[in-house]
Amino acid sequence: MGCGAGSIAIPLAQAGHPVIAADFSPAMLGTLDAGIEYYGLEGRITPLELAWDDDWDLVGPVAKAVDVAFASRSVTTTNLKDALAKLDRTARRRCAVTMVANSSPRYDLHLMNAIGASVTCSNGFVYAFNILIQMGALPQVTYFESPRRDTFDSLEAGVADFSRMLEHGNEDKIDRLRDYIAQHMIENPHAGEPGSKGVPQGRYMLDHIRKVRWAFIAWEPVSAPSS
Repeated sequence: MGCGAGSIAIPLAQAGHPVIAADFSPAMLGTLDAGIEYYGLEGRITPLELAWDDDWDLVGPVAKAVDVAFASRSVTTTNLKDALAKLDRTARRRCAVTMVANSSPRYDLHLMNAIGASVTCSNGFVYAFNILIQMGALPQVTYFESPRRDTFDSLEAGVADFSRMLEHGNEDKIDRLRDYIAQHMIENPHAGEPGSKGVPQGRYMLDHIRKVRWAFIAWEPVSAPSS
């Protein structure tokens, strides 16, 4: 669920697994279709336009349709309990979600702390764990960090990029942000090479690696098969 362009669905299909790849975005599914054609995975991946808030009994996969149902960094819903229940009812053997376990991936927590900006940390993974306990599951939690390297071509380009983090009362920290970047920007030895999103990397980067902490929560389904 929340397959995006297929960063997980495509490798799973290449490994021989049939995959239902669901996403609410037609644009993402269009990119996934192109990947399916490029890698010759027709018949191995079944794209499905589906949102968390849809009635899965009408438009989603049938109950117990798959061995494993998961959402990797894509649990974007106002009804977390309902979302977890939908994954649970879809899987026969295993369910899993990956959710952020500190600040939003949009923020560089190291930088924000250095300039005295306030950051609200996400507790969604805690709510998910407690909801699963209430559902009767025995969730297992593993934490891991993913590195992110932001690059830019000039001081002002870096300020313009990182200033997106200055919201919710932090807008007055722009001068501190500029000073911090000026003091901590270094040459990027991989400038011009493709970045994580395929875009060429910029000439400069900060002297620290931005890290995002995630919680991987897995559990055995507790819902019974439909009669």
